[in-house]
Amino acid sequence: MNTFNYLCPKARYPIMPKKSVQAFKDVLLEVGGISDFTIRFFKEGFKPRYEWTEFGRQCFIIGYKTLPLVGVTAFIMGLVLTVQSRPTLEEFGAESYLPAMVALSVIREIGPVITALICAGKIGSSIGAELGSMKVTEQIDAMEVSGTNPFKYLVVTRVAACTLMLPMLVIIADLISLYAAYVGVNIKDVVSIDLFFSQVFNSLVFGDVLPALIKTYFFGFAIGIIGCYKGYNSMKGTEGVGIAANSAVVVSSLVVFILDLIAVQIAEIMGLT
Repeated sequence: MNTFNYLCPKARYPIMPKKSVQAFKDVLLEVGGISDFTIRFFKEGFKPRYEWTEFGRQCFIIGYKTLPLVGVTAFIMGLVLTVQSRPTLEEFGAESYLPAMVALSVIREIGPVITALICAGKIGSSIGAELGSMKVTEQIDAMEVSGTNPFKYLVVTRVAACTLMLPMLVIIADLISLYAAYVGVNIKDVVSIDLFFSQVFNSLVFGDVLPALIKTYFFGFAIGIIGCYKGYNSMKGTEGVGIAANSAVVVSSLVVFILDLIAVQIAEIMGLT
């Protein structure tokens, strides 16, 4: 019989399976661990000495080396969205609204979320694997013994770089997607680039751009802090490195969707949508 069919003899309530209870406890412990890790980041991040050299190196790795993947994905995304949307708009004789529709879709939602997911896969897994390998090979312990603050050098720099670079990647991805949309429009029609982008900018208002840009900072911070948390607390030897990299991608991707939902609700309450 199903475990839920058994009733507690005293309280007469369904008994929750032990696995479900343990899974719920694991989720609470994970949330608590990430919260403590985040609080420690803010405590350590504003104390000198600042690791500017390592911060610059991480900005280069996270921003510049991720740009080709983000650019290719953004171009394909904008092109496919334009080509797939055209037949539906043609049925209603609304092909002229295609630039405005693509611009609103890309800037408000698709651009930030897709770029954040790409960064969660590439950057989150990279940070988790790198710090995890340093943890299991006791390099972090060696840094503590030598007098270096490993948290400030490894965690603060990576989280700050990820928070700063993701909005820049999103802005570049939006521009590339809009150019790809211009290419897609000209597959069947002939539209000048001036006319296309005038329609794009006429369709956008302040409330479309600002909330989309602000939430990307939270996306970047979440990806960085979760990747560092998973790697910094990696266990079980070399097996733990793979687990840390995989869980960093899964958890950060889920958090991106949750933050996006919260951002949309806040923007709606404030009347920005």
